[in-house]
Amino acid sequence: MTSQRNKVINLYKTLYHLGKEYPTGAENFHHKIKRIFLKNKDVKDPEQIEKLIKHGEFVVKELEALYMLRKYRTLKKRYYDED
Repeated sequence: MTSQRNKVINLYKTLYHLGKEYPTGAENFHHKIKRIFLKNKDVKDPEQIEKLIKHGEFVVKELEALYMLRKYRTLKKRYYDED
């Protein structure tokens, strides 16, 4: 149970940190993740908690891919002429 609690806390911290660069704004993103975590705070089933953690980790990977794509597009625009 404690390890799941630590996983959830680390997931929240990771998402909060990644949200600082979110395209629609950090405040909007932080409000959304807080609302989602509070909505699921009463889940007690370890399997359901693990499922939610896996979904959160998937979201982290998707955000990282989004940021990498944005950086790639910026570099491409900077170094390659689109004429």
